[in-house]
Amino acid sequence: GNRVDISVIIYLLVPLHITSFHNFKLQYVSIPTKRSTASTQLYRYLYESDLMMFWFIVSAIILLFALRLRYPYLIAEAKYMRRIAIAMYRTTKYLKSKPFYTLLDRFLDSVRKNPHKAFIRFQDETYSYAQTDKQSNKIARSLLKHADLHEGDTVALLLGNEPMFLWMWLALAKIGCSAALLNHNIRSKSFLHCFTCCGATVLIAELQDAVEEVLPALREQGISVYILTDHVTTEGLESLTDKIAQASDEPIPADLRANITLSSPAVYIYTSGTTGLPKAAVIAQLRLWAMANFPSICGVTSDDVVYVCLPLYHSAGFAIGFGGAIERGATVVVKSKFSSSQFWDDCRKYNVTVIQYIGETMRYLCNTPKRVSDQVHNVRMAIGNGIRPEVWRTFIRRFGNVDIKEFYGATEGTLGFLNYAGKIGAVGRVNYFHKKIYPYALVKFDQEQEEPVRNAEGFCIEVAQGETGLLVSKITQKARFAGYARDPKQTEKKKLYNVFEKGDVYFNSGDLFRTDHENFIYFQDRVGDTFRWKGENVSTNEVSDILTMAASIEEANVYGVTVQGYEGRTGMATITLKKDHQFEPDAIFSHMTTYLPSYARPRFIRIQDCLAVTCTFKQLKGKLVEEGFNPAVITDPLFVLDETVKSYSPLTRDTYQSILDGHFRL
Repeated sequence: GNRVDISVIIYLLVPLHITSFHNFKLQYVSIPTKRSTASTQLYRYLYESDLMMFWFIVSAIILLFALRLRYPYLIAEAKYMRRIAIAMYRTTKYLKSKPFYTLLDRFLDSVRKNPHKAFIRFQDETYSYAQTDKQSNKIARSLLKHADLHEGDTVALLLGNEPMFLWMWLALAKIGCSAALLNHNIRSKSFLHCFTCCGATVLIAELQDAVEEVLPALREQGISVYILTDHVTTEGLESLTDKIAQASDEPIPADLRANITLSSPAVYIYTSGTTGLPKAAVIAQLRLWAMANFPSICGVTSDDVVYVCLPLYHSAGFAIGFGGAIERGATVVVKSKFSSSQFWDDCRKYNVTVIQYIGETMRYLCNTPKRVSDQVHNVRMAIGNGIRPEVWRTFIRRFGNVDIKEFYGATEGTLGFLNYAGKIGAVGRVNYFHKKIYPYALVKFDQEQEEPVRNAEGFCIEVAQGETGLLVSKITQKARFAGYARDPKQTEKKKLYNVFEKGDVYFNSGDLFRTDHENFIYFQDRVGDTFRWKGENVSTNEVSDILTMAASIEEANVYGVTVQGYEGRTGMATITLKKDHQFEPDAIFSHMTTYLPSYARPRFIRIQDCLAVTCTFKQLKGKLVEEGFNPAVITDPLFVLDETVKSYSPLTRDTYQSILDGHFRL
């Protein structure tokens, strides 16, 4: 029957300000006298506690502001490390599971949990997780029946960006096979080389003409070749589409892939690396998981719609775009090829929230005519690499506050960087925990000798902050280097021994970086015999070999030169002619278009009497790169690849200026 102290109840239930509580007088409530002393003590205790809490909160806020001023990237770094920790926890769990939990298993889990959710959108078609699962089952059963495939076999795919590409990989994964993703632009010598080095026994292609060029050589090797068509008459080719249509869509037994481990090859992705013809980088199951986890580290969720307009035969489009969508349980929109004029219309049509890019595609988008609808879209994030600072700023100003996640990573590499703080121009930031887990360093590099500088004890030397150095990353159990398929020589070339101590082994990235005073990391350039053009790595040795196959060319020195208004470097070749031969512009143009994809064809040709070489007969490129292609500086004959006349035309001063002004397109 005693009355309850109402002020105490209100204090306990409602978070009052100090001043409000201080003004809440006891006389407002009638309480028994015998309880006044106890009640007063309770009030005093609560009041003092509240005051302490108030000053604690104020102090915490002041501390946070001070930390923010002293460490402006603290919050971004904390989010980044949290996402990395989650990704590592998941991966560790997958590694411990018996049998090994693959990316395919993650897809099948999504099929069970969200069977009707849209997984692939292509043109006007939408395929759910369940439909994709059934379609891949049909392909798997048709291959088991007609191609006689078994666990551990490799199948080469020569396909464009379309749902069939994704269904095909899922089908092969279901029967324990790995896929070699061939660049569908390659032809002739490069085609045969890429096919042979992956050890594939079966080729599945969409482009019959491309296959027929090399069919005699494939038949000599006993290769089974399937074309995605209902009917084919050419001897040595078999149709596949009709066989898929007749196959059952029942699930594929898991025991067909029971022996897959974390080190089993999941896919072969081709990279030109630093020398020679394209090499098949072995992407093991563990490495594929690392790539597929990358979007989650960027902040992609299962509710996102990911727009993939980059080639699916590249690691960005396949492993990060497609693989990342599987890992997240998201929806992926597949575009047959990048189109700057259709890009934003597609984003609006499919309600895209995450896009992929390379520097060149972002520049193309910024160069399109402005529209009132430029910022009418739901894109919140862009994941990619190679965007220039000025293009970054222009893109944000024009298309809105899109969170650009610039990163660095080599397909076959052991390390990647992510610019999680949004610092324009950087590819990442030195992070203590990241460096502890995946040790790396920037070391001094001799450009002329094309090798790291070593001290008197024979160890590499780390560069100072602000100085450019070669990126090397330690090869460990967590950061494995699987190398290149059937190419131990090139695999060994990517390793550096005794870098900082006897017995250690590091991966040579072939890339130069520097760090600034805030520990941000900036990509500077590539070393060796590779440059990047139109989003592709171009091997100078391969282009040189093709050039010297021409009837009139004796020697060729190929290198990349910068061109105002373009990303990367465009190809240029300095050549010498065979005795009693003249330069034949039409014939050389025809030769280049026959044997090289568009991005690898030299845009400029310079003719000299002899090529400069070192005492060890290595071709000198440095001075040629510095001189570029300016006819006002160079007295040697210069030619430029001219698509309008299907030939190499003389490079005059007027043409040179037209290139700089952007009127003559390369």
